[in-house]
Amino acid sequence: MRERPERTGRPRFTGVTTYTDRLGRYEFRHPSSWFRAELDGERDGVIVGPDRDDEATHFAVAVTDLGVAVTADDLAVLREGFDHGIAELADVSIENSRDDLYNDIVKLERTLTFSGEGETHKRRVWSMYADHWQFTVVYQGASVEEFAYWLPMGNYCFTSFNLPLSLWFATDPAMRLSERTS
Repeated sequence: MRERPERTGRPRFTGVTTYTDRLGRYEFRHPSSWFRAELDGERDGVIVGPDRDDEATHFAVAVTDLGVAVTADDLAVLREGFDHGIAELADVSIENSRDDLYNDIVKLERTLTFSGEGETHKRRVWSMYADHWQFTVVYQGASVEEFAYWLPMGNYCFTSFNLPLSLWFATDPAMRLSERTS
């Protein structure tokens, strides 16, 4: 377990910057003082956080091309797979669970704690499906206390997360219907 500084008060924003995916698939805003790096390995995405030496506290987005369009009808299957994956985490406890549909955009959201590297981590995670893309969006604290301390900034990253209008239109059933009748 890593020793972390005693936190008092709340973190302060000293500036904000926007990250825009190089392919234009999403964007979000984050504190400008946070580090930014590409995800490790073959994962396509980005990670930002307050301390490069302790990346266990972070906000990250990973994108996967599923090769097939997802629709609202897929919600039950997606929920089953998402929850199965979460259940694989050690000592997992789900605090909050929510599923939303925006036309054919499917968003699964969980807030949970789990064990790893000798600590209890806390995480808020979205698995969002838009057209043939899966967006895994995560805010995680290295500990429950770190999660609580950095939560205003993690929430800011979530609330500023945007998909391009082209994906909203691609997942609108009315738009697909008008294309077929023209």
